[in-house]
Amino acid sequence: MYKILIVDDEQKIREVIKEYAEFNGYEVAESGDGMSAIGLCKLNDFDLIIMDIMMPKLDGFSTCKEIKKIKDIPIIMLSARGEEYDKLFGFELGIDDYIVKPFSPKELMARVNVVLSRRHNIASAHTEILKFGGLEINIPARTVTVDGVKADLTPKEYELLFYLVQNRNIALSRDKLLSDVWGYDFFGDDRTIDTHIKNLRNNLGDYRDYIVTLRGVGYKFEAQD
Repeated sequence: MYKILIVDDEQKIREVIKEYAEFNGYEVAESGDGMSAIGLCKLNDFDLIIMDIMMPKLDGFSTCKEIKKIKDIPIIMLSARGEEYDKLFGFELGIDDYIVKPFSPKELMARVNVVLSRRHNIASAHTEILKFGGLEINIPARTVTVDGVKADLTPKEYELLFYLVQNRNIALSRDKLLSDVWGYDFFGDDRTIDTHIKNLRNNLGDYRDYIVTLRGVGYKFEAQD
């Protein structure tokens, strides 16, 4: 059974999400602020976090940063603000989805299912360690090392790299990357992909050229097996 943490300072919202989550077979824990959410994450292993941005003590973005330092947990952000800047900032932090309030609980559960399914598929797709020269991708451990030094990738950068490698030597459009890595109805644009590719290349150092830009199309990971 998947275990979900709901973080929102509005009790009624927590109650509604909890009701739908439990109906869908999830085990649920609750937190009313960011500080206590971090404490719960230190003591428990959650499969996914649903978290509001505007909260007392510590906002959702700051809470996300702190949680990502200790555990790689998928996060769906909730916000009353739908500005593009907030969405892009959230995805750069490594969140998996962004939903604007008011929202449909049924849609939220659909997105939860997609995120958990995508994470499970990535974890179970391979059990080996992939090597391309001095670039090593450890699938089970979800780590990347460059000439023996661990690269500091965000969860979303790792998922993007893994997807590129999984489909190596295949041209992938930006729309395809957005759909398969970010989700079926992510409302991002090309800048989301380009920003993550730029950061990913910077982290790969001398192996940045494995990620090839296809002008007018997208990207591909070009390397020999």
